[in-house]
Amino acid sequence: MKWIVALGFVAILGSLGTALFFMMRDGRNGQAKTSNMMKALAMRVGFSIVLFLCVLLAWKLGYIQPSGIPAGH
Repeated sequence: MKWIVALGFVAILGSLGTALFFMMRDGRNGQAKTSNMMKALAMRVGFSIVLFLCVLLAWKLGYIQPSGIPAGH
């Protein structure tokens, strides 16, 4: 489960880096801007939602257990 979460974070950071790359590159030298940055940011949102749902599902199925502050304290 830790590997899935780690890969999810790497995918999120990778799509952010891709969006930064397209933001800096597109629209230079008189070229028309493309929608590559928007697609990369949409992928980041999708990765974030999937990661959240995976963690929630793993908690519901008992694969992960919460730790830290006990409830009611």
